[in-house]
Amino acid sequence: MCGIVGIFKFGSVHPEITENLIENMRDRMTHRGPDDAGVYISPDGRIGLGHRRLSIIDLSASGRQPMPNEDNTIWISFNGEIYNHRRLRKELVDKGHIYFSETDTETLVHLYEERGLDFVQPLEGMFAIALWDSNEERLVLVRDRLGVKPLYYIQIPGQILFASEIKALLAHPAVVRDINEEALYHYLTFLTTPAPQTLFRGIEKLPAGHMLVCESNGRVKVTRYWDAIVPSPTEEYSEE
Repeated sequence: MCGIVGIFKFGSVHPEITENLIENMRDRMTHRGPDDAGVYISPDGRIGLGHRRLSIIDLSASGRQPMPNEDNTIWISFNGEIYNHRRLRKELVDKGHIYFSETDTETLVHLYEERGLDFVQPLEGMFAIALWDSNEERLVLVRDRLGVKPLYYIQIPGQILFASEIKALLAHPAVVRDINEEALYHYLTFLTTPAPQTLFRGIEKLPAGHMLVCESNGRVKVTRYWDAIVPSPTEEYSEE
């Protein structure tokens, strides 16, 4: 497993996003990625991404994250594994995309370049993805179809924060540690909290099979990109 974390600032809030802040949040999840660590902060200071790496595919430094595309307009921080990335890679190479690593992470970057928000549709695997598109000025968060990989987020004035674990969000000085009493009731009753709730008020988990898009004006939209196939009534399968 790996750990991802980030901040998108869409308002004129202070303090600024600093490398030290991202590192402090990121390193609350050192156990998720002991092999490497990285930080990216955009030149305009609006986005900060962090990553803790557990090397699985392409163990070289070429797999370091956050990872950009060729012109640094798209950056990604990714936790998981894309099982069909070899087939997707071949399709993308045939369309002219150039690779600099053997990672499935780079396939996600090129796939987004090719398909935009529909890049998630052909993916097979387990994943939590954070992608910054500077051309469209939007943050994209995606969680795999069955919710194998975790992804949490919180909206605070002028900012949205996200991470693989809640404790990384709690490391941000503006996040208040208030208990969500309704979620606590569910946990004490069922030993789980239904998505999108968590035990902390304001912190939500992105549901399985969902995508979150945060625009530069602060508008946040969460949509379902996948749902299980609903079985047809048994009558349709009965013999006449």
